[in-house]
Amino acid sequence: QVQLVESGGGLVQAGGSLRLSCAASGSIFSIDAMDWYRQAPGKQRELVTSITGGGITNYAVSVKGRFTISRDNAKNTVYLQMNSLKPEDTAVYYCNAVIKRPGEPYGRDYWGKGTLVTVSS
Repeated sequence: QVQLVESGGGLVQAGGSLRLSCAASGSIFSIDAMDWYRQAPGKQRELVTSITGGGITNYAVSVKGRFTISRDNAKNTVYLQMNSLKPEDTAVYYCNAVIKRPGEPYGRDYWGKGTLVTVSS
């Protein structure tokens, strides 16, 4: 069994900062890409940022320069530092990771349950 658990969401004023964490636990052989998605009310889930196992990052245009993704491979954890937050960043933020379990030939997608970020104007 593999679990992803997000933490760090909350209410913040526009211009403020939050740091999200997502820890993977369970029977894990390796973790490839780790991503953050978000889903605002009434909108589709969108990819915010991703980081490969080797540390290569990619960002949505809307968050570039404000958000930073990082990972601690020893802790199986990915982080999302969010600065200069805007009301339009309000959403449930989900962690996603491609995880290979022992004995499996390939990795699979796993999702966390999400953490709510609310940015007030």
